[in-house]
Amino acid sequence: MEDPASFLTRHMAAHIVVMNIAAPFLVILFRRVAVIAPNPASARWIGPATAVQIALLWGWHLPAPLAFAYTVLGALMLMHVSLFGAALWFWWTVLEEAESARWRALGALLITGKVFCLLGVLLTFAPRALFVRAAELCLGAGTAAGSLLQDQQLAGLLMLVACPLTYVLAGVVIAARWLGDIERRGPSLLPDPSV
Repeated sequence: MEDPASFLTRHMAAHIVVMNIAAPFLVILFRRVAVIAPNPASARWIGPATAVQIALLWGWHLPAPLAFAYTVLGALMLMHVSLFGAALWFWWTVLEEAESARWRALGALLITGKVFCLLGVLLTFAPRALFVRAAELCLGAGTAAGSLLQDQQLAGLLMLVACPLTYVLAGVVIAARWLGDIERRGPSLLPDPSV
């Protein structure tokens, strides 16, 4: 039986590792090893990829779907696989746009980071434990609501620290490359003084 003091924190930490560390790392690694050329047609996919990742994260972390994930055999695996797949798709499109239309990549990172932070804020500042049913299914009936609330708050704090770091760091890297490109092209944009 899992420790009630870390049920949700462990759950959220797993999502943070998979969605914010493993997924971007694997996409970067694959793009380097496979030497993928930028595909301008993929620009239309950054919006849907962002929306799907946000919808799945929020959808799975509502009280009823989370309880479902811990009730139905295979549902928890479905949750993890769907979130990982959505994260891979999101990071793929962000890195595609980081090469061609950086403003779209920065916009997707900004929106995703803000919405993930909103979930973290909700978990951190909710006045009561939101996932009592899921905890009872996972840990057994009679789980103390006080320890669940503290666990939920810690899970929210993890999101508030880890998610913005990931998205802000990615945004800073993309913006720095964009500014570097502008700086390198800068003299070509000025009029020729010899004319």
